[in-house]
Amino acid sequence: MLSKSQARLFFIIGTVAFSGVFLWLTVDTMRKIPQQTRQQNITAEVNRGKLIWDANNCMGCHTIFGEGAYYAPELTKAYERRGEQWLTLFLKDPEVLYPGQRKMVNYHFSDAEIADVIAFLKWVGEVDLNGFPAKPTLSQTK
Repeated sequence: MLSKSQARLFFIIGTVAFSGVFLWLTVDTMRKIPQQTRQQNITAEVNRGKLIWDANNCMGCHTIFGEGAYYAPELTKAYERRGEQWLTLFLKDPEVLYPGQRKMVNYHFSDAEIADVIAFLKWVGEVDLNGFPAKPTLSQTK
């Protein structure tokens, strides 16, 4: 059993040690953020695309970086999965590719707004998320 002074010393040493570990991990994470987020690729188009994303409450239906609603598709890797042409067609008129099936609102984006949203989605897809979201495993039945 520890005496009162030993318990106090154990608490102080433990607190200082774990505070040091916490601070070291924080500094290490902050050093990695610019590289992982591809910060140098954030252009004016990407910024405008993010503003359009926010103004139209896209997260009310879609998920990005694992955050948002789960009503509509997850869009973190949408640019990688679909490509610029598909996204352009879809954002111009959401029903053109799936007549009568899609429930996304047609926001009547201009060509410039569509290009900005696509630039934002492209940047989002390039962010290093340590393997998130996982690629789906598609098994072939025999």
